[in-house]
Amino acid sequence: MRETLAETVVDWYHDNRRDLPWRRDGFTAWGTLVSEFMLQQTPVSRVIPRLEEWLERWPTPADLAAVPPGEAVRAWQSLGYPRRALWLHAAAVAITERHGGVVPDDVTELLALPGIGDYTARAVAVFAYGERHPVVDTNIRRVIARAVDGQAEPGPPSARRDLAAMEALLPTDRRAAAAFNAGMMELGAIVCVARTPRCDVCPLAATCAWRAAGSPSYDGPRKAVQKRYEGSDRQVRGRIMAELRASHIPVTADELETVWPDAAQRDRALAGLLADGLAVEAQGGYALP
Repeated sequence: MRETLAETVVDWYHDNRRDLPWRRDGFTAWGTLVSEFMLQQTPVSRVIPRLEEWLERWPTPADLAAVPPGEAVRAWQSLGYPRRALWLHAAAVAITERHGGVVPDDVTELLALPGIGDYTARAVAVFAYGERHPVVDTNIRRVIARAVDGQAEPGPPSARRDLAAMEALLPTDRRAAAAFNAGMMELGAIVCVARTPRCDVCPLAATCAWRAAGSPSYDGPRKAVQKRYEGSDRQVRGRIMAELRASHIPVTADELETVWPDAAQRDRALAGLLADGLAVEAQGGYALP
């Protein structure tokens, strides 16, 4: 099954892959690392323009490392989860200091960088350097759950189990393995999607274990439902961050009062930003780090 599934996915990928910046010839390892940070929980359409701006301004890790971390947070703008900007800046500093400004190709060395976990380390090693490793994201987990395991959705994430499942399908050839990783990810992103899978155009439809079982509903553990954004502390944090990004001088507490009417919630959100290092006290007010 490994050979047949892999060949089918690789052939489909070569014919159907989207034209994305990080898939083009000559795209740098640093660009790949930046794109992977930005793509975490953020749609591709929002990432592309920000990625282009970022790499034009900071084309190397050393360029980013040379500016204060607050500039990375400012440039992050509306991508969400701004702590990723702080981690990316810290990774740039580490790459500059430990690796001579060159993004390492070794998974162990990549994992030692700030903010980089199993997925990002393997994605950079595979997509930037052509190394042979299994890469597993949410999309790949879903394709394996359906096509191989016959389940509507994957179970709870487990790095050991998920990587082993992908390794069992991975071609031995490095180039084919890289294309298979990308193809499985692409298949999950545009065909084998979570809510309304497009089984009529799926290259694995004829051999899919889930379809063969009659497409049964998922009956395993459910993910926790994310809390509503409107009125949440996350929304207040976002409002405060927008105010700090818009100013190149410290924003006073009086000025922040206009951001959100509930003083207790506003203070709680601000305290969280200070604790996370996304804001600092400066000259009688608050600023980006």
